Amino acid sequence: METDDLFTRAARAIVEADREAAEAVAREALSAGIPPAEIMQRGFVAGISEVGELFESGELFLPELMMAAQAMEGAMSVTNAALAASGAAVTKRGIVVIGTVQGDVHDIGKAIVIAYLKANSYEVYDLGRDCPLETFLAKAREHNADVIGMSALLTTTMQEQRKLIARLEENGERDRFKVVVGGAPCTQRWADQIGADAYAEDASDGVKKIDALLGR
Repeated sequence: METDDLFTRAARAIVEADREAAEAVAREALSAGIPPAEIMQRGFVAGISEVGELFESGELFLPELMMAAQAMEGAMSVTNAALAASGAAVTKRGIVVIGTVQGDVHDIGKAIVIAYLKANSYEVYDLGRDCPLETFLAKAREHNADVIGMSALLTTTMQEQRKLIARLEENGERDRFKVVVGGAPCTQRWADQIGADAYAEDASDGVKKIDALLGR
């Protein structure tokens, strides 16, 4: 069917990290009357999910992952612009600041998490890699964030997650922000131990956990 073909092409544009194609498919889908949320979920999010699987299996590398995330950004710019032009409200589900903790320069998975969150109507601020605690705190306050997401890919940097929660408690801000932790060495047990609000096993799980925390 033509609609199914559009979903397939949308996913392929992301897997092939082709921003121009992704934007073109998004425009074509909208012209065909497909709702923005549907083309995102059944097409582009399906594509970014496949990218994540290929990355985890070693078939894709970090530069390709980042290019796929940029293609996803392009598709979202088209669908969001269409919503704005139609007068439909682009409802934000929440505000998330997310980064890789200080001492850790890995971006593994974070781009996928961000793409998932944005695809699910979250306003996301990427703090990048090797991010100091004070930057997490300053940006969370600046953007009045609902959630602080902290990624740690090394066992030696996991303690930064604990330190941030301790700092929030010291500042009397623990109830102001929900804290979600993730990364290869992290577990639910670790999240419980340091007092995090949730542990995200992967990008999809992260969205579900944040939805639950915010009552969405």
